[in-house]
Amino acid sequence: MPAEYSSHRIALNSVSLHLPVGVSCVTNVKSDRFRLLLDTPGPFASVYFADSEDIDDVGAQVDLNWRALRKRLHQQGVDESVTAEIRHAVMNLRPPFRGRGRAVVASAEGVVLNEHLLRPAAEPIVRVSELPYIVPILEHGFQHSHYLLVVVDPAGAFITTHSDVTRRSEAVEADGCSACSAPGATGFGDLKLRPVADRVSELVHDASFDAVFLVGDGGSRSDLLAALPERVRERATSLPIGIRRGGYDFEEIQRAIDVTLLRQRLDAIDSAAERFNAEVSRRSGLAAEGLGAVCSALRDGSVATLILGEIDGATVVADEGLTTVAPNADVLSEQGAAPAKTLRADEALPLMAISAGASVVRTDERITPADGVAAVLHNPAPLHRLAV
Repeated sequence: MPAEYSSHRIALNSVSLHLPVGVSCVTNVKSDRFRLLLDTPGPFASVYFADSEDIDDVGAQVDLNWRALRKRLHQQGVDESVTAEIRHAVMNLRPPFRGRGRAVVASAEGVVLNEHLLRPAAEPIVRVSELPYIVPILEHGFQHSHYLLVVVDPAGAFITTHSDVTRRSEAVEADGCSACSAPGATGFGDLKLRPVADRVSELVHDASFDAVFLVGDGGSRSDLLAALPERVRERATSLPIGIRRGGYDFEEIQRAIDVTLLRQRLDAIDSAAERFNAEVSRRSGLAAEGLGAVCSALRDGSVATLILGEIDGATVVADEGLTTVAPNADVLSEQGAAPAKTLRADEALPLMAISAGASVVRTDERITPADGVAAVLHNPAPLHRLAV
């Protein structure tokens, strides 16, 4: 199996995967991404910035980025211990891909989210508030932050786990059974790759990877797909990338993954927009629009998909336990809750939706809802809450 390993190249018999300098191969502690935020007490520091587009200038650019970020964190009163945790996340994760964005969200307990983004936010963001700010991740982040990349050939596979910002790689040999390897034997490909399929299935089950990307010759990809259980096969995407002299180019593979993930996110926006517009046209009661209607739907637990547009600086009012929100204190009082906190809507609404198990979509010009927020609902809303 693997005959060679370095920070630049991983060789797998006839298959090799070229990795840019700086890709870390370490084990990452399993996290539930946004849901982990629900169990973490605030306040939070949410930091977004761009990595250098020049791989030769990464160190200097990261240092400059950090100086500016540290100044803004200090100005907003972030404790030095938290600043140190953020610094570690910023300085010790070097970008494996040029021109990407970075997201770091930390609380007094340490860094909670530390991710690469498909593209950076328009400008650096440092926000310190009671709740985390995750809209840039929804807008520019990966649709799946946890996924497997499987480079397969008849001899086995090289599997790389992508969990947030860390990567761990391993090689798995194919089954060398005599029947599978006999001259002229056909139809045994899925049997030969059974050990690979078993390991992929184990990883998906143990670490809850959202997606599996397959690279290799067409026959090997087909054989592996046939060997995977249906629950894993449904998450698999086959990438028809040709092998170059000396192996596969990692950046070419990553670009293909990026395009796939971006397309999935755009599909999610399309789906949410189409469903919302259809429900509005039908006046079915399954669409809500505006701060008041969406806050009521969140309180009722009827939101299936929260749609975020340009909320700007809008605020909502919440009770002490953050169990319900309203567009203002009067409405909250009418609902029988005591107003205790004024929160930014672009922080409170996504967290409320996630806590209720709803999906959250950051939309573009396809939908321009009132107050910059809308929702598709599980259950019909009262007539006075219909989106019109």
